Amino acid sequence: MTVSILHRITGDGMAIVGLFMLLWWLGALASGPEYYATFAEWMGSPFGYVVLIGLTWAFFNHASSGIRHFVLDTGAGYELNANRMFSYVSMLLPVVLTAGVWGYIFTR
Repeated sequence: MTVSILHRITGDGMAIVGLFMLLWWLGALASGPEYYATFAEWMGSPFGYVVLIGLTWAFFNHASSGIRHFVLDTGAGYELNANRMFSYVSMLLPVVLTAGVWGYIFTR
């Protein structure tokens, strides 16, 4: 149940927050260097990092949950232990992948 709820929340979150970020970025890009500098300043702030890291986690969570649902749609993984393990993996893997991506970004 938790995996399904997180799948829906992350999908909606990416659609709403991701669309806002995309439109803000495109608007700043089209408006000139001073507006883009404002956008870059916001995204380089701690608040901006929280939003970007959250979007990264939401992407990986939604993707791993989608893969889980795809496997279940094929008829595999309905055994209780397999289903429980795949649920845990689909909630833990996004945290590991997000930490890896942002660890790479911060160490560059």
